[in-house]
Amino acid sequence: MSKKLAFGESFSMALNTLQSNRLRSLLTMLGIVIGNASVITLVGVGRGAQNLAKNQLSNLGANVLFVVPGNNDTRRRGVAFPRNLVLEDAYAIADQVPSINRVAPQITSNEVVQFESRSATSSISGVTPNFLPVRSFEISNGRFINKQDLESARNIIVLGPDLKTKLFPYSNAIGNSIRVKDQSFKVVGIMSPKGAVFGNNQDENAYIPISTMVSRITGRDPTFGVSLSFISVEAKNEESTRAAKFQITNLLRQRHKIIRDDDFAVRSQKDALQIVSTITGGLTLMLAAIGGVSLLVGGIGIMNIMLVSVSERTEEIGLRKALGAKSSDVLTQFLIESLILASLGGVIGTSVGLGTVLAVSTLTPLPASISLSTVMTTVTLSGSIGLIFGVLPAKRAAKLDPIIALRSL
Repeated sequence: MSKKLAFGESFSMALNTLQSNRLRSLLTMLGIVIGNASVITLVGVGRGAQNLAKNQLSNLGANVLFVVPGNNDTRRRGVAFPRNLVLEDAYAIADQVPSINRVAPQITSNEVVQFESRSATSSISGVTPNFLPVRSFEISNGRFINKQDLESARNIIVLGPDLKTKLFPYSNAIGNSIRVKDQSFKVVGIMSPKGAVFGNNQDENAYIPISTMVSRITGRDPTFGVSLSFISVEAKNEESTRAAKFQITNLLRQRHKIIRDDDFAVRSQKDALQIVSTITGGLTLMLAAIGGVSLLVGGIGIMNIMLVSVSERTEEIGLRKALGAKSSDVLTQFLIESLILASLGGVIGTSVGLGTVLAVSTLTPLPASISLSTVMTTVTLSGSIGLIFGVLPAKRAAKLDPIIALRSL
């Protein structure tokens, strides 16, 4: 009972001391508040970036593969991609790879699109009817490209919803003709909203038959023929994507007569997710480390203020010891003061950080979030910092000789 009573008295005295020096206590807590708020906010924003990337990649489809020209080395060096991924490769994949459902070759070019006095720069994609099911796009009005459009190389175009708004803000686009590279194209459909992927707003794109793209916009490559920007391949299911990737790689190596390094790459959603998770995970860890440094600075601030407090309260400490207080009682009181400052600062800082994360998630497209375990870890860490950095001042206070301390009275 006496030990509990002694601890309760120490706790009460610590609270009274902190209340009597409110301004100093608030300034001492400020470093911990900023540190905790920084950790919570930065980790929340880092996870938000990770969630945003995952959400965007999920729009690509779980069982979709992308065959692109150029290997990892050419992409790292930023050289021009080779043009040897051709339309015949797409046909070969469709005919000879058993683990796939559909293939959607694509040619993409940035062009100026005009309607009367309005114009916009848009990504024009030459595609086949398979583009819609393979890429999980939908039509909101009108129709998409069909087999007859492809065979006849018709000058028809399907607009993304944002591009439609730019060119036809107050009128219906379907049935009107727009100009692309001095060619007239009839609008036959409007896509449903799809959103952005890695900064590319897919709702500002437009789509024409791939045969029309070759004959009217890009032309044929004199060496390779109809060069593609990439090929989208839909595997039969998510489990068969690995087999499809292996089969496509072997087929294209044979077709391109490759002996050493591939001149193409086959990417899946899982590959992209792994890359994104690695990057955003490292970013989150770095941001958490920055916030941790702020917590460390806050702990050093507590130690400095407590050391000043010890030197200012020598008379109080001497008087307590002269009245029978033990060194352990003084040590306990100062440790409690440090713990209260750090814990209270941690709670306030965590509240500020959670509010900031909520504001970022509400007011921006970034789905920032924070887990309960991270919150608990941060609060516990701030309390531990208070104990660790309060040990030195507490020991100095406990070791004060009461006779020497009372001489200053």
